Amino acid sequence: MENTVISEAAPQNTQASVEVIECTNPATGDSLGTVVVDTSADVQQAVERARAAQKVWAKSSFKKRKAVLSHISEYLLDHTDEICSQIVADAGKTFENALLGEIMPTCNKIAWLIKHSEKHLKPENVGSGILMHKKGRIDYVPLGVVACIIPWNYPLQNIISSLVAPLMAGNSVILKPSEQVAFSSQQFLKVIHQALAKEGISLDTVQIVQGFGPTGAALIDARVDKILFIGSVENGRRIIEASAKHITPVVMELGGKDPMIVCEDAHLEKAVHSAIGGCFINLGQNCVASERIIVHKNQYEDFCREVSSIANSMRQQVPSGPGVTDVGSLTSPHQIAIVEQLVNDAIAKGANVLAGGKRRTDLGQNFFPPTILTDLTDDMDIVSTEVFGPVMLIFKADSEADAIRMANDSNLGLQSSVITHDRQRGETIAKQIESGAVCINDFGLCYVNQDLPFGGTKYSGYGVMNGREGLRAYTTPKAILADRFPLEIPPKLFPVKPLDYEKSKASLQLLFKRSMKDKIKALLKVIGISIKAIFK
Repeated sequence: MENTVISEAAPQNTQASVEVIECTNPATGDSLGTVVVDTSADVQQAVERARAAQKVWAKSSFKKRKAVLSHISEYLLDHTDEICSQIVADAGKTFENALLGEIMPTCNKIAWLIKHSEKHLKPENVGSGILMHKKGRIDYVPLGVVACIIPWNYPLQNIISSLVAPLMAGNSVILKPSEQVAFSSQQFLKVIHQALAKEGISLDTVQIVQGFGPTGAALIDARVDKILFIGSVENGRRIIEASAKHITPVVMELGGKDPMIVCEDAHLEKAVHSAIGGCFINLGQNCVASERIIVHKNQYEDFCREVSSIANSMRQQVPSGPGVTDVGSLTSPHQIAIVEQLVNDAIAKGANVLAGGKRRTDLGQNFFPPTILTDLTDDMDIVSTEVFGPVMLIFKADSEADAIRMANDSNLGLQSSVITHDRQRGETIAKQIESGAVCINDFGLCYVNQDLPFGGTKYSGYGVMNGREGLRAYTTPKAILADRFPLEIPPKLFPVKPLDYEKSKASLQLLFKRSMKDKIKALLKVIGISIKAIFK
């Protein structure tokens, strides 16, 4: 891990010269305080404590685990205004996005786990195939210590939604949040610890380590049992390389360049608002963001006119309270520089600006307005690079086949959308798009449906969160084969007898030949060999 930075925003100094993280409100620049950086030794000690706590937690009942999750959800609902204020202060987003983009999906995930986790994690009886005297079972055994390395775009949701599934599966969890949201992370840890304390569970069962790249590197090197990483493709590669040292399994939820296909028959208003929501919610700071809007040529002019009218009228200012603004600031100063560079490059190469396009320095250093670009060409970096900011790219498609081709013309394949009046057309297009999920006639809602697995293809990563598959990913499926009957017949394989080969060959034909004639012939042969063996 030498010289490797595992962080979603580059720190100004190295861990060797920084003892605290200076936390500020990205919208106002006001100081929120400081958070102490954990050293490599601190991280190793945290993992050791987590491993000891997990041995106790793994033996807890589902009732106990559900109670812990229920306490977390109830606290969020009872202290919604306070939680939203903490999110807004640390991330610069609006109160509405804090409520509907963070608290709602977090409570939704907890509710799903409370209702469904036990049935998906309890031992599962399976068939025994040709071993009719045996019975098979799968036990879903907790892995141990799970590390979650998470970004800054959703400070509450990324923490709690990342930990509740591995926690419910019987693991202990150590989180390494981005340094950009270190302050609120500390506050949200108190909520989790309060829930654990109410049920008499060691607080070491869930811990947070704070810091920059070296802290994340130390966590990977501390022999955890699984890693969940949510972040960029570049940092995902670094984590995969580092995890190979200890053969640590990983779930990679990486970047997206999500397409939204607007078909010729799409309802214009539905298409426009789906695109606006899919692209500009949380100022585009989403892995699931509809960055590429691919519009049929017959809808293109009307779509561009309507979508730019809305984008140009969106209010942007410091989010001082609910209802005062549509969008706030970006969270990371590092990220706004990336957005600005990509937009400037596209404009310099001929992109047409329908809305936004320039940093709002009149509001502060981290404000970039909702931006819409057209007349895009492949030589523009923004066409292939994830923006992770408030920039909508609109492309004109000549046909349905052309739209599908453009949608798949990306190294990323996280999520996608299709807007059409024809249900069958939506299904047909969905089957041809290369992505982890397709949302027909909406945007991003596949993540909200907790029964669905959430993950990507191509460079968007592998492994899944959410659903049965995402929950079981934090267990080892342990195979158990036991006796069906109380028989004490020894399985004698040695010494080999003269007729064993012919009897075994006939038995295979009896079991696996398809025609009944061949099966009967094989059965008679088995009987004949068995009788011969008795009298030999």
